[in-house]
Amino acid sequence: MSKRLHIYVDGACRGNPGPSSVGVYIQTEDGKSLKEYHRTIGVATNNVAEYSAMEDALKIAEEIGGTDLKIHADSLLMVKQLNGEYKIKKPHLREFVDRILAHKQLFNSVEFVHVRREFNTRADRLANTALDLLKKKTANAV
Repeated sequence: MSKRLHIYVDGACRGNPGPSSVGVYIQTEDGKSLKEYHRTIGVATNNVAEYSAMEDALKIAEEIGGTDLKIHADSLLMVKQLNGEYKIKKPHLREFVDRILAHKQLFNSVEFVHVRREFNTRADRLANTALDLLKKKTANAV
């Protein structure tokens, strides 16, 4: 039986590079919320944050039994690179792309779709929540 999922991913970065995080929101094809996820990833660039979110999304989708994925991201660069429309010039981004495309093979289908930022608010909120929690934790430690 197929399990179609709509996944929204976003990476956040405060400074570039700077403290970074990922946010992933997953719902069923009919809009039922399945998973909200966020984590910090240390100091990174915005592109590393975006790709880290995509990697996390694929791992989570596999864990929850997704078979057909439509992954929405507001990073045009990442979506175009994953779809083979843009060249990947940076070796560290090539490593992300290679891992993501290998992981993609575990599913019946995976579609990478670019969406405008206003259509990716849940993943954005999750990524920023991770950074807000980190900031609060750091402030309390001082």
